[in-house]
Amino acid sequence: MTTVTEAAGGAPVRTPQPRGGFSRSVRDSLVVAKRNLIRMIRIPEVVIFGLIQPIMFVVLFTYVFGGSINIPGAPVGDAQAYREFLMAGIFAQTVTFATAGAGAGIADDMHKGLIDRFRSLPMSRGAVLTGRTLADLVQTALTLVVLAIVALLIGWRTHESLAEVLAGFALLLLLGYAFSWIGALIGLSVRTPEAATSGGLIWLFPLTFISNAFVPVNGMPAFLQHVAEWNPFSATVAAARELFGNTSAGVPKSVTGAWPMEHPVVASVIWSVLIIAVFRTLAVRKYRSAAA
Repeated sequence: MTTVTEAAGGAPVRTPQPRGGFSRSVRDSLVVAKRNLIRMIRIPEVVIFGLIQPIMFVVLFTYVFGGSINIPGAPVGDAQAYREFLMAGIFAQTVTFATAGAGAGIADDMHKGLIDRFRSLPMSRGAVLTGRTLADLVQTALTLVVLAIVALLIGWRTHESLAEVLAGFALLLLLGYAFSWIGALIGLSVRTPEAATSGGLIWLFPLTFISNAFVPVNGMPAFLQHVAEWNPFSATVAAARELFGNTSAGVPKSVTGAWPMEHPVVASVIWSVLIIAVFRTLAVRKYRSAAA
């Protein structure tokens, strides 16, 4: 669909208008997602470097710190107990750290003028961002598969049914997809990919470390316990542990009585859906008004 306007010299000018309809929006989003996946395949080092960091975290925390971090209820120095406690946190950290890459990719497209070219096409306004976040979700899923294989090789094990384990990974991917919309908003709000990378990481470190991902919350100061247990990141970590069967009898679900820790699976879904609803709305609105 196009709108015909008259230029200064009197000649008609056709301006493309966005196509409407949910099915059209889905189709446009998949086209953009395919474009980004092809780009990833052509630049494999992006995927490779994205795998190195989480693998390094697994090795460092397991073999360097694992012997000196004790899990309540487990024998002192029990590396296997900490390994099972740790892996859900490493998985969650991996999916959330992908946010920085998503933001940097969108900022790079903005910097090169690609977003302006997309905006000039008769396509759904949200399709460009939805396609980008879907492509990032595929890359994150690939990273999780490789990371899970590495975890199994170093001794991590699950103790629940295959369906529950897959549900745990699904919650992790849902959290990663939700956070990719935060990355999209950051990428649209800054001027360079470098700024998007810095802006995408600076808030992730406190979010992931003030949580139950790497150490039990009961060892934290009282005020940080409340912060950690209401952290959406902590809810997904706790949900994944529960679904993987990696919970420890000596580690209470909650030390402050926080509802998300008492019902981690439900809380994880609620937090992720809420983040998607809020930040997708803000990102699409920013996309409509952003200039390269």
